[in-house]
Amino acid sequence: MAGSLKDQLLKAGLADADKAKKLDKEKRKVAKIARRSGVELVDETREAARAALAEKARRDRELNQANNSKALRKAINAQIKQLIETHKLPKSRGDIGFNFTDGKKVKKLYVTSIEQKQLSAGQLVIVRQGDQYEILPHPVAAKIAERDSDRVIVCRDEDAAALSEEEQDWYKDYEIPDDLMW
Repeated sequence: MAGSLKDQLLKAGLADADKAKKLDKEKRKVAKIARRSGVELVDETREAARAALAEKARRDRELNQANNSKALRKAINAQIKQLIETHKLPKSRGDIGFNFTDGKKVKKLYVTSIEQKQLSAGQLVIVRQGDQYEILPHPVAAKIAERDSDRVIVCRDEDAAALSEEEQDWYKDYEIPDDLMW
């Protein structure tokens, strides 16, 4: 078995002996300079600095993305607030307590009889603004729901619409009075 790759190339006639000696001399010279000047440490330092810059750039991108999403959320909240302020119905101190659920809590809002019928029919919708509740027309509430669906409180009884035909026939003989409050 032959020695190094250099020896094999020389024996095969694919490399020139003078050229091989020059390359060896150059290689030793570069290694000697590197040992004296500590180039290896500089390369490691350079790599560490490059890695630190890459990590900083990644963190900056994440921070910018978080700031952008925060600004977008703030802009959406401002749009919702403006929609509510411009389209909310005036708070008339109605005499009928309209109960609705917000999450797992039952809340009560006093409304007039007309507002109660419109809320039950789905023409009006209750929207949460901070810790307050406002009544809005359904088209405006749909625009708000596009931006943040958690703020819109559906007041219609969708369970009755979801009843099967057989279940609806079961209750057809019983009339629900208009003044029924829960």
